[in-house]
Amino acid sequence: MDEQQIHDRRWVALGVLAGCVLVITLDNTILNVAIPSLVRSLGASLSQLQWIIDGYTLVFASLLLTSGALGDRFGRKGAMQIGLAIFGSASLAASLAATPMQLTLARAAMGIGGALIMPSTLSLMTNIFRDPKERGRAIGVWAAVAGASGALGPVAGGLLIKEFSWHAVFLVNVPLIIVLMIASRFLLPSSKAVDAPRLDPFGALLSVIGFMAVLWAIIEAPSIGWSSPKVITAVSVGLLVLAGFIGWELHTEHPMLDIRFFRDRRFSAANLAITLVYFAMFGQMFVMSQYMQVILGYTPLRAGLLMMPMSLVMMLTAPFAPRLVERIGTKLVVGVGLLIAATGVFIVSTVPTADGYPRLLEGVVLLAIGMGCVMAPATESIMGSLPPSKAGVGSAMNDTTRQMGGALGVAILGSILASVYQPNVQSQLTAIGVTDPALRAAVDSVGGAVQGVAPAVARTDPALAEQIRQIAINEYVAGQHLAMRVGAVVILLAAFIVFRWLPARAADAREHHADTLDAFASLTYAEAEAVVEHDQAELDGTIGAHADPRIDDAQPTPGGDR
Repeated sequence: MDEQQIHDRRWVALGVLAGCVLVITLDNTILNVAIPSLVRSLGASLSQLQWIIDGYTLVFASLLLTSGALGDRFGRKGAMQIGLAIFGSASLAASLAATPMQLTLARAAMGIGGALIMPSTLSLMTNIFRDPKERGRAIGVWAAVAGASGALGPVAGGLLIKEFSWHAVFLVNVPLIIVLMIASRFLLPSSKAVDAPRLDPFGALLSVIGFMAVLWAIIEAPSIGWSSPKVITAVSVGLLVLAGFIGWELHTEHPMLDIRFFRDRRFSAANLAITLVYFAMFGQMFVMSQYMQVILGYTPLRAGLLMMPMSLVMMLTAPFAPRLVERIGTKLVVGVGLLIAATGVFIVSTVPTADGYPRLLEGVVLLAIGMGCVMAPATESIMGSLPPSKAGVGSAMNDTTRQMGGALGVAILGSILASVYQPNVQSQLTAIGVTDPALRAAVDSVGGAVQGVAPAVARTDPALAEQIRQIAINEYVAGQHLAMRVGAVVILLAAFIVFRWLPARAADAREHHADTLDAFASLTYAEAEAVVEHDQAELDGTIGAHADPRIDDAQPTPGGDR
């Protein structure tokens, strides 16, 4: 496919790339509405539910940098097609799972496929759209699909569960993957880095082991105790391994993640903003799914439909964010977006135990507006701060921040909730005479208490059943309130970092270019030349934005920071 064909088909290609993003990001949240069904069907406990959700996002996040490098080296289109094949096969396996462990392993395999697909979409887009203004708007569409599909997940999941069962939320991926494999084969160009570095398998192994150890400790701590030797050992090992990963990346000749990128304030602040906003969104969706179905008593379909405003608002907001950036700069758009998102999460932290949907809706709409303002500009800042030859690594880093933020959100906010719910429910139910196995089932999850234990006890003692139900509901909502307030504080921290460090004006951009020379001083000649070309194009765009428009109406508008 020659350059003219690539240019002519660029918007059609964007549709294929958006379809790939839709499928793999949908699976981040589509399972949330199935959580009560998994409790009933597979007998999954709260920690097993966290692993089922995080089994996908953790593997996805851990392999993104490696898969981005693979795409750069061997071809982004080929990496995407292999990823689609793995994702489709693993989805079929997940639909046949009969135990929580089988489902967790299948979800992990889906994460491998997703990790090959996701960075290829953004790096291909960066190479297809060479005009900075068009690229910024294409990334706006990409970000809108990535964010809105996460919010559409509960709707799709609820509909499939109503008409079929939870197995269908995985089986539906198979025909979609087949269509995308055919479309990508004929509509996407081949692309790879001209001077791709060698792979870094040891660095990839260290990152996976480190993240897995830390996440295991966070998820299991509420059940076995934060002071448990197993938890302390896992955290210690995980942090040591991650420190070793950073040390290795700083000294190896071919790092998986060049730590020097983080010297760039634009790159670092934008990555952190995306990480922390996804931390709050994924944690909120995990917690709210059980609130809507177990506490408020909604069906999976109704719960999904009632979350539709979040996806609609995000889809409307995200495409306009790049245009706001062109007028007022990235710092204001992203920073104000984070403040709006924090307000939304705080409102969610005040929902009552009954009739809480109106307040929940108010909170999630504000969260959606905030995320719509953050995603596209922050993504463009990440991609725009790197040379074109590093598009795969930049794309992988952007996706890693999303997935790792989401995995940490489910793990940490879910564990904060469990740390309130489990000990309080156990002590109160023990005090009123509830014993095993009913006690253990109620402590494991609020669904087990309200939908399993309480109805069983009601056959012989309706008053005791109502006590069990009220204790479980009250303690779940109390834990939920604390978890959401922590999420709001995390987003406020991201806002502070953005207002403090994210560049926003032409003077800041020129300072960034000077810093970049030092950051990339040790690159190869070809890589250094690419950096110079990238920075010159961005500087020309900045100068053009301030030129008299009467001189040349076709003067380009920069797609990056102003």
